[in-house]
Amino acid sequence: MMIDLLMNNAVSFYNKRISWLKDVGIDASRFRISHFAFRTITLADYYQMRAELENKASANVENVWNGRPISKILLTDPIQLRGNQSVELIELIPPFHQRVYPMGLEHIGFIIGEEFAMFKQKNLNVLTGQQFQSSECNPLYVRFEDYSHAKFYEKGLREVCEHEGQTFNGIQHCGYESTDLFAGPYSQTGNY
Repeated sequence: MMIDLLMNNAVSFYNKRISWLKDVGIDASRFRISHFAFRTITLADYYQMRAELENKASANVENVWNGRPISKILLTDPIQLRGNQSVELIELIPPFHQRVYPMGLEHIGFIIGEEFAMFKQKNLNVLTGQQFQSSECNPLYVRFEDYSHAKFYEKGLREVCEHEGQTFNGIQHCGYESTDLFAGPYSQTGNY
């Protein structure tokens, strides 16, 4: 099952990014986690993973972004990571994209809150950049050598979605249709 890739690797994914961030001077272990992002190789994989995650979810919000569906899936039981840290929201993303990203666990989002502007100023020399996704969502990020990312948000992804009018109330799909479920930018023999 595809969901095992997420569940079996979540703790090590978190621990590695915390360690790598510490190496550049960012103590991310103190920040609440907004979400994990998981990328699939094909749209068929996206639908399979979405179904598996929804079996463990209380809600899903799906919309179309950059010409493809993206799901934000709220798990019934959060994934326990380290100490009191856990993740309850999974952002599921299918291909295509204009940049190179790893398949499987791709990024972790941290909630900075009111310290966001100060955090940006303090860490400007180690941040890779900032994304401008909407008026509500402009995360800072660090890209690692394996192309995975740590993203830093003023508000968590769930709060952003809700502020933009989406509701986490049951399972919701956007009705996206594609004629090619196996199109993707990477070899289909590639591994997650």
